[in-house]
Amino acid sequence: MKTHLLALPLLALLSCTGTPSQTAVSHFDWTEPADPQGENPEAWTGIETPVVSFGSTDLRYPRTTPYEDAVTNEATLTGWRGEKVSAQAVVSAPAAVDGLTCTASDFRAADGAKLAGITRVRFVKYVVSDRFLPDQACGARPANNPAHLEADLLDEAASFDMPARSTRPLWITVDIPRDAAPGHYTSQIDVKGKGVDETLTLHLNVTERTLPAPSEWAYHLDLWQHPAAVARVEGVPVWSDEHFERMRPTMQQLADAGQKVITATLNKEPWNNQCYDAYADMIVWTRLADGTWEYDFTVFDRWVEFMLELGIGKYINCYSMLPWNNMLHYKDAVTGEFVDVKADPGTPAFREMWSPFLPAFADHLRRKGWLDITNIAMDERSPEVMAEATALLKEVAPELGIALADNHKIFKQYPYIKDMCASIFGPIEQADIAQRRSEGLTTTFYVCCSSGFPNTYTSSAPAEATYLSWYAAAEDYDGFLRWAYNSWVEDPIRDSRFRTWAAGDTYLVYPEGRSSIRFERLVEGIQDWEKIRLLKTEFSGDEAKLQTLHNLLEPFRSSVAFDGWEQTLRNARATLNTL
Repeated sequence: MKTHLLALPLLALLSCTGTPSQTAVSHFDWTEPADPQGENPEAWTGIETPVVSFGSTDLRYPRTTPYEDAVTNEATLTGWRGEKVSAQAVVSAPAAVDGLTCTASDFRAADGAKLAGITRVRFVKYVVSDRFLPDQACGARPANNPAHLEADLLDEAASFDMPARSTRPLWITVDIPRDAAPGHYTSQIDVKGKGVDETLTLHLNVTERTLPAPSEWAYHLDLWQHPAAVARVEGVPVWSDEHFERMRPTMQQLADAGQKVITATLNKEPWNNQCYDAYADMIVWTRLADGTWEYDFTVFDRWVEFMLELGIGKYINCYSMLPWNNMLHYKDAVTGEFVDVKADPGTPAFREMWSPFLPAFADHLRRKGWLDITNIAMDERSPEVMAEATALLKEVAPELGIALADNHKIFKQYPYIKDMCASIFGPIEQADIAQRRSEGLTTTFYVCCSSGFPNTYTSSAPAEATYLSWYAAAEDYDGFLRWAYNSWVEDPIRDSRFRTWAAGDTYLVYPEGRSSIRFERLVEGIQDWEKIRLLKTEFSGDEAKLQTLHNLLEPFRSSVAFDGWEQTLRNARATLNTL
């Protein structure tokens, strides 16, 4: 196992903002990987001077290729009050640029009004990736899928040493205050380093509408968390005090995106060890000498309380009565050893294990005040095993809710499922979504390793992450689910590939609360969905305006890429700010 994720020389890091931020100490070596495709010196022939320019947030700029688009030193962002908006700048240089830095001035209006310290600039860094292969979508990584670099990780370093003949993107995020006066503002972005001294002008148009805080968003975001991955990557004991502290930046970032669901586990690894890290037990089952059971909920309680404190907690989705290999385990009080049990649905072992646990779990949740928000979650299981599980659940603990990620189009068999998520390949009719919504039930969709477009692989077009929520809005879904927020691979900072699936499938963000182009664009789409929801309410009774919204959304009902989809999305997003 590689060890270079652990603390090497400590790096003093801070954000490039209009005002200095507190210095944070990193536990990682953030050195980029070499390019598996090799360097490309011939591409730089004849290029003698560095280029600093605004680029497009829809592009991942290659590290070894010169910037070749039109050079511009001005860009304009438009957003609602309370919205985060982004731009991307690019530095491209034939010679090394030591000590590259960027600073953003306060935004100022013509009348002197100032928006101070609202800009964050991060260096975009490169990770090893591969491509989605439609004919080998969910299998082992094939030999015919060569590795390459993709721009994705957003680094917090105060400065960066650019090698010769390289390109370095800068990701610029502007967090518009909710109390900002509407109007036009301007900021200067100074980019400096050895041989580089350029100033870019960033314009900001603030509209009169206001986006609520993420905690108030209706969008049902469900990105599955993996606590044990944080412990392994950070080199701390799982469930220790230090583990919870190390999780805080990563999980706070998730809360700030409007996450609604806490991912919890009931017993042994629910997904048959498909991840790099096994899921650590949250509940310890103990069989006593007389055959009765005890359940230790200590870790489960601490995990839930930790996430609730961060602001996540519409649902606690607990995996699973139906682990993928139907294996459970318990501690034998007599021997002190763990015992593995094969508990196939419908068998005596299944009933023997779950019949005492479920009522005890419900009683515990009731005492904690969490019963109404807790669901027993099932993931991509067949109609036959679902029937066995739901029947037992209804028999022994009917007060527990149910969540389902469904790739079998069986949701109509279970109209009481509280949190229903359909595969993008098996969409739910809008009339059914509306009916469920009227009953207080949540309906979302998901993409996974079998979906080429839209998706959030490290090789996906950045705009695909935004497209996901426009698809949700067009199909009237309540939100979106992705199976892994931080199921990190062996070396997530440098290599996003895993033994199976397209690179990046297993995680959206990086250690220590580091974001990614994918995650930033995903949040942009969520904000758009919220804006559409609010406009629908505002336009209620105005058929002409509602029709305008309908027409704007119609192209995004497609779950396959169509010609010009990126430009169509850019136009739709711009139009949304003018309605």
